[in-house]
This record gives sequence, C-alpha cells and structure tokens, in this order.
Amino acid sequence: MSEIVIGEDGLARPPWAATDPLLRDYYDTEWGMPVRDERGVFERLSLEAFQSGLSWSTILRKRPAFRSAFADFDPDSVAAYGESDVERLMGDAGIVRNRRKVEATITNARATVTLRAEGGLAELVWAHRPASTPAPRTLAELPTTTPESLALSKALKRKGFTFVGPTTMHALMEAIGIVDTHLVDSHRRGSSGVWG
Repeated sequence: MSEIVIGEDGLARPPWAATDPLLRDYYDTEWGMPVRDERGVFERLSLEAFQSGLSWSTILRKRPAFRSAFADFDPDSVAAYGESDVERLMGDAGIVRNRRKVEATITNARATVTLRAEGGLAELVWAHRPASTPAPRTLAELPTTTPESLALSKALKRKGFTFVGPTTMHALMEAIGIVDTHLVDSHRRGSSGVWG
C-alpha cells in the first residue's frame, strides 16, 4: 500500500510534503532536480550539514538568512572567512548557530576551492551516482544510507570536507537528483530526467 497523500490540487505527494506550503513548494519545484554547478552543490551540501538533527522545514525557513550569511554560498567568499566571521555568524539569529557547523561550512568552502584542480565538487559528487535508483512505494522502503553515499562520504573526507557522513550524503544525493527516491506513486517520480 502506498503512503502517498493526494493534495487539494489532485497531486500525489509523500506525507512530509503534503501539508506545509513551504515544504510542498520545495518538493514540487526543487527536491530531486539535478544540481550540477559548484555553488549549487556547495549550498545543498552546507544546508544538509546544518539540517543534521533538525527538521528540514527549519532549514528551508532560514535559507534566505543562510544565503545572506554565507555570501550566497560562493565558495571563494566563504573560504576567505576568518575567526571574526565565525563570531559574526554565531551572533546571527537568522541561521542555525552551531559553531561546529559554521566552521565546517568554511572548511568545506576551502576544500571546494582546492578540489577544482581535480575536476571540482560537482564532478566528485556526481561520480557517485549508482547504477540504479530505488523504487520505494512506502517511506519504510527508503534507505537512509547506501554504498554510494558511504563511498561519497569517505571520498569527501579524504579531500578535507567535514560534516559529510553517509546519511547526510544520501540526503544530498536525493536532494540534487543523483538518486530518485520519490515514492513510486508521487507526481514527481521520474521528473528529474536523470532516471527513466
């Protein structure tokens, strides 16, 4: 039996995207669509790290403030942040004020800049696309990690990235279209163009 919810608009969505207008819009227009540019992947990687232990709706509501605080996630700008920037960010109520996550974002920006010499962040992340994607009918059938997300986590850690555990990397892979974990009966299933 599917766990899909039919909205007032007649479209089928998973329960997490069925009620909150912000989550519904994110699900309908962005989640699972391919992101292949450096800044876009860096932003999603950063937001997934900040989300760890929190709800995704919290991160989405704070996304404009995150973009302002982190120079629209321009890796070169964030890589230049120093201790005074960390203190400024720790005083910014618009974002999640977690020192380890703030420092990880700066560390990851520096690693992103360095990685350009080897093809770049987007190329490394997309190189971990699996041979097939899940076809879940229920939320219980959704994996939280995969061999590919574990491999991506290890590859990024070797390149100096932090807060990139296998669960967080699986969420990133879902968010940017590397895997299609839309429930089979969802109106978005197959919409990324990455999977048939």
